[in-house]
Amino acid sequence: SVNPACCQRTDWPGRRGAPDEEQEAAMVRKVAIIGAGVSGLASIKNCLEEGLEPTCFERSNDIGGLWQFTDSAVDGRASIYASVFTNSCKEMTCFPDFPFPEDFPNYLHNTKLQEYIRMFAKHFDLVKYIKFKTVVNHVRKRPDFPITGQWEVETETEGQVELDVFDAVMVCSGHHVYPNFPAKNYTGIEKFKGKYFHNREYKGPEKFRGKKVLVIGLGNSGSDIAVELSNVASQVYLSTRNGSWVMSRVWENGYPWDMMMINRFDTFLRNTLPTEITDWMFVKQMSRWFDHEAFSLAPLNRTLRKEPVFNDELPSCIACGTVMIKPGVKEFTETSAIFQDGTVQEGLDYVIFATGYSFAYPFMDDESILMCRDNMVTLYKSILPPRLERPTMAVIGLVQSLGATIPTVDLQARWSIRVFKGLCKLPSESAMMDDIDEKMGKKLKWYGQSDSLQTDYIVYMDELASVIGVKPNIPLLFLTDPKLAVQVYFGPCTPYQFRLTGPGQWDGARNAILTQWDRTLKATRTRVVHSYKNPFPFFALLKILALPILLVAIFLVFV
Repeated sequence: SVNPACCQRTDWPGRRGAPDEEQEAAMVRKVAIIGAGVSGLASIKNCLEEGLEPTCFERSNDIGGLWQFTDSAVDGRASIYASVFTNSCKEMTCFPDFPFPEDFPNYLHNTKLQEYIRMFAKHFDLVKYIKFKTVVNHVRKRPDFPITGQWEVETETEGQVELDVFDAVMVCSGHHVYPNFPAKNYTGIEKFKGKYFHNREYKGPEKFRGKKVLVIGLGNSGSDIAVELSNVASQVYLSTRNGSWVMSRVWENGYPWDMMMINRFDTFLRNTLPTEITDWMFVKQMSRWFDHEAFSLAPLNRTLRKEPVFNDELPSCIACGTVMIKPGVKEFTETSAIFQDGTVQEGLDYVIFATGYSFAYPFMDDESILMCRDNMVTLYKSILPPRLERPTMAVIGLVQSLGATIPTVDLQARWSIRVFKGLCKLPSESAMMDDIDEKMGKKLKWYGQSDSLQTDYIVYMDELASVIGVKPNIPLLFLTDPKLAVQVYFGPCTPYQFRLTGPGQWDGARNAILTQWDRTLKATRTRVVHSYKNPFPFFALLKILALPILLVAIFLVFV
């Protein structure tokens, strides 16, 4: 049955030259949200804050999306292995108005993060807006879409099919569902007598005891699996074509890497200093833990800002010989792999393809809405299909950066909803396409791929925040609240910064920023130790301020 609640309308929020904001804000009411992971939950909450009526469709029987562990992979759903931990610390990972409990560890096992997600959903009473065990079969434009911007959404719950009409759709289905499984591209794989599969099927190390295992792909999953298997397998080989920087979660003085590295001051330097200097700084920073060349891990292009691998144990495993780094695979035989350098590894029992994921939207009747150019997903601000007659669809979470996912998707959802309501004006289609092209050019320069999902975290967040009026005003903060300003500019760019001011302001944001180091230390100070050392002392500040002066001086000497 079709729900007629959303009636046809003749004017439109966000339309160029539309009526005043008060009238526009009443136009969009019903919003369909596909997926109840962190993106979906953020979208539900932000819809409610803006007075909209969200309905979330979740194919499983629980919230959490990617972080909902299952004993075996399920079609149409993301899949993680039992030992997965977060790569971003709790202060950088949290929803911006809901800090983690102070006794939670800085890096979280998937069960601990799932516990936090449930706490968040309960605190904001979000579950009642979710329809579980419901698959979205079709999303299509209504015949009068150019006028109304409305969508027909067909869902199925335990065999019962329903058709409903929504004013807007937020796609929160993630990009870790459909495996990129290139096994057929490897010569001889059909002859291989061992077992091979995508890492999506991997859940734990038990069945690999005493076996020889080849893991293809030096990413976070590939390195995690290789390290875990090294405890039980007779030998693990980790194959990489291009190499990668490898970082530890534990950084300078034992603090979380992202709280030390992701800050506004460093971002300013990176985007202001000459490329030669920033390249040198980047390589030096990535090399500080160990010599990547000596461990056969060094990336082919060392200045590309591709996301590094986070693994605290991989260098130790390589040093102990339990994991051996190999080049790309050229071909397989019945029992062996032949690598690009001509070396051969005999007696392989398993090959695990940790080769990432592709993204797809099988529920879209017209995939060209999202893949509107060269069969690639093309989105304005990595969110909005630019060629829609009415801006009533948003893709939340289709972006990667060194920053955490949760605060990113929260800000994406806030921006999208303001667009739906007509409170954020969009440029023309051609201007949006020009912006996309400009960003693709920058991605090619920084990450080596124009279609990469990667982006600069703070630059991207500030870009969205500026439009909706929630970017911190740093000069004003230094005049009115210098204590807070120092933490906001020189300290970690924690999610609370985007709830300090403007729509969605949270009264606890200032205090959360000023106490973020206390919560970080609380997790590791589990016995009394004297001579407490402030993680952000005066001399550290002097050191930071001296760095740009030194670099400028060096630059002037050699110019």
